[in-house]
Amino acid sequence: MTLEPGLYVAATPIGNLKDVTYRAVETLKAADRIYCEDTRQTAKLCAAYSIKTPRAAYTEHNAAKVEAEIIQALREGAAICLVSDAGTPLISDPGQRLVLAALKAGIRVFPLPGPNAAIAALSAAGAPTERFLFAGFPPAKSDARAAFFQSIANVDATLVFYEGPSRLAESLSAMAAAFGGRRAIVARELTKIYEEFDAGDLSELARKYQARPAKGEIVVIVDPPAEKPAASLDDIDTFLRRALSAMSVKDAAAAAADALQIPRKAAYERAIALKGGA
Repeated sequence: MTLEPGLYVAATPIGNLKDVTYRAVETLKAADRIYCEDTRQTAKLCAAYSIKTPRAAYTEHNAAKVEAEIIQALREGAAICLVSDAGTPLISDPGQRLVLAALKAGIRVFPLPGPNAAIAALSAAGAPTERFLFAGFPPAKSDARAAFFQSIANVDATLVFYEGPSRLAESLSAMAAAFGGRRAIVARELTKIYEEFDAGDLSELARKYQARPAKGEIVVIVDPPAEKPAASLDDIDTFLRRALSAMSVKDAAAAAADALQIPRKAAYERAIALKGGA
């Protein structure tokens, strides 16, 4: 197989070595070099599929140093593969600056789709999938973590996080404080022997993992906020009458629209009607 010159961003298994595409294996074999987070980890995949392509490290720590040599090799017509330890590169893994540098240099970047822990967990969790926000790893420090969760508490979408086992219980407690009693799923060791999906409300899950610390790679999925019931006409009128006693029609309507989540035009027209009636 002869590859077109360029940077190939290849997804690799997240646990089960059989979860790799034919295209990824063929590309890894035909590439001039494979850049990976940990050459020892990638060596396991290469050994399983008889991939003998030379490997080199590309990490957060050496990215600035090796980026120039990768771009130079690409300019000279090389076909280079970028992989992470597991899953799809760039998704909470190194690689974004390399891809951007390649694109700026006019070099083609080829995505080789495949395994991804966030999508795998979402597909089997039973959470709504029409809209979801992948938020990566929460901050490690408690104050920053609490602020982070609070900043996305009202996002009308399923939330997806990665978390390490040592911080899982603390993160679940912080989520419960920010999100309330929403349903959540702790997906652990995906595609491996001890794969587990553990569902419950956030407070319940936090208590569970405080008592029994988790092990392995973890994805946490949180259901969207519950829909608020639409405001009734009586609710709107009550709010507007109080607001009109201290505000202009325009300001009272704006306050009602924000507080009751109704269209501003409708709030304004109702405020005028109440003002006229008064």
